[in-house]
Amino acid sequence: MAATELEHADTERGIVTHVDTAEVPSAAWGWSGESRRTFRIAGWIVALILLAMLVGNHKGRIEDVFLVGFAVLIAGILIRDSLLRRKPR
Repeated sequence: MAATELEHADTERGIVTHVDTAEVPSAAWGWSGESRRTFRIAGWIVALILLAMLVGNHKGRIEDVFLVGFAVLIAGILIRDSLLRRKPR
């Protein structure tokens, strides 16, 4: 195959990746890229950890505002992502 020709995606096995298999051999098996599920789970865990930090020995409440605010922001981003993924394109 000449250097200017493009390879077609291997649709027989259902493998479609956006990386070159010569650079990333695991892409041929579909193991390349980020896992959305992993990032969603990590996001929810971080939000819960932030809320768990409300229990502590601090006396001021400004820390609570920031902890709750960041937890709500992360939860909002995760919920928005889930809703946008369900919409057909």
